[in-house]
Amino acid sequence: MRGSLIVGLVLMAGFATSPARAQEPVLLHAAGSLRAALTEVTQAFTAQSGLAVKPAFGASGLLKDRIAKGEAAEVFASADLGNPRALAKEGRSGPVVLFARNELCAFVRPEVAVTPETLLERMLDANLKLGTSTPRADPSGDYAFQVFARAEAVKPGARAALEAKALQLTGGPGSAPAPDGLNVYGHNLASGAADLFLAYCTNAAPIAKEQPGIRLVRLPPELTVGAEYGLTMMNGASPNAGRLAMFILAQEGQAILARHGFAAPTLPREGG
Repeated sequence: MRGSLIVGLVLMAGFATSPARAQEPVLLHAAGSLRAALTEVTQAFTAQSGLAVKPAFGASGLLKDRIAKGEAAEVFASADLGNPRALAKEGRSGPVVLFARNELCAFVRPEVAVTPETLLERMLDANLKLGTSTPRADPSGDYAFQVFARAEAVKPGARAALEAKALQLTGGPGSAPAPDGLNVYGHNLASGAADLFLAYCTNAAPIAKEQPGIRLVRLPPELTVGAEYGLTMMNGASPNAGRLAMFILAQEGQAILARHGFAAPTLPREGG
C-alpha cells in the first residue's frame, strides 16, 4: 500500500495554481466502467473537502485522444495502463499509478445455455452473436481480443474465427449509446444485438438490476484476462486535483471501488 501512496504523493508535487483557479471544479476524465464507483468517490470527496469535481466518462482510448488533442484535463483514470502511459510518454502527465483491477466475464441472454466449460464452444457457435467493445478505442475491447488470443492455445484457429465474428458494439466513436440510465452491455443483450457479450465483471450488479434474466458466466482459467486500471495527473493540474487523486488512492476511495466490485490494490490486507 505504501508504495502506491508514495507515488500518489509524487503526483501532487510541483503544481501551482492561482486563488481564482482554486475555486474551479477538478476536471476528472475516467473510464466508463468507473462511472458508478467514481461518482460515489467524487461525492464523498466533495462532501469532505468542499471541492467540486467535473467528471467526463467514456472509453479510455477516446478520452486519451481528446486529452492529447488539448482538451482541458487534470486527473485521468483509465481502464488500462497503456493510455495514461502514452500521455506520460508524450510529456503531458506525471507517473501512472495502478489504482484498481477488474476482470472480463461473459454475459449471456437467458435462453443461451453456457457454462465456463462450454464458453469457448458457444463463442465459436455461428448461430450466436458475440459482442465486444471496440479495441484501441476502449480497453474492454482490447481485453476481449486478449481472450481470443488465449483461446488459440485451447483450440487452434479460434483466434481468427472469434476476431472475425466479434461484433464491436460499444466503446467506439460511432457506437450507439444505451438509453439514459441503462447499462450499455445489458441493453445490447436485451435488445438482441448480441447473445453473448464479453465485458467487465463489474457490470454484474447494474445488469442484474436492469435485466434480471441476463446471466454472468465466469471465464475458465485458460481464457481468464484481468484488467489493470491506471491513474495519472496532467502537467499543470491544480493542487485540488492532487487531493482528488490522493482520495482515490487512499482508503476511503479504495473501499468505495471495492464495494463496486473492483480489486483495490492499496486497501490494507486483513490482519496486516
